[in-house]
Amino acid sequence: MSQRLHATPTISKARIFWPAFGVVLFLDIVTKYLAVRMLPAVHVPHPVIGDLLRFTLAYNRGAAFGTHVGEWSRWVFTAVAILVLVFLAQAYRDTNIADRLRALALGLVCGGAVGNVIDRLRSELGVIDFIDIGIGSARWYTFNIADMGVSIGAMLLAWSFWQEGKKGEARG
Repeated sequence: MSQRLHATPTISKARIFWPAFGVVLFLDIVTKYLAVRMLPAVHVPHPVIGDLLRFTLAYNRGAAFGTHVGEWSRWVFTAVAILVLVFLAQAYRDTNIADRLRALALGLVCGGAVGNVIDRLRSELGVIDFIDIGIGSARWYTFNIADMGVSIGAMLLAWSFWQEGKKGEARG
């Protein structure tokens, strides 16, 4: 029998990366559009699950957790995001074709980063945020689907690198 018949089928990294990228970017664009259309008043909470989950339209000219660098924040964070995307593109190229976890992580992070870059380029108001979670006055920073993709993807990417490091230590 040929070796090909006994080979374990693998899903290529592209078949994981591109759907993850596309889903995050699509959902981000659609939900931000709906947030702007259906939540016309900025900073007015609309309860979804009581006080725990609210939709509150906000615009973020800075970066994660309200980080700002002054009047140039829009362009500085756009440039930083583009540089990070270049680094992530190289990480994707260096990823083993069968490394599904890393491909998924990179797809989530890239989809989210592109979603937020689109907002920064589209409007000087900044990134559209609308997901508001917390209890009473103890609230997390308002965020969006792109932020979720970046955060979850970054955690998976860290896990992937950690797992790779453990395998390297075991061999060495």
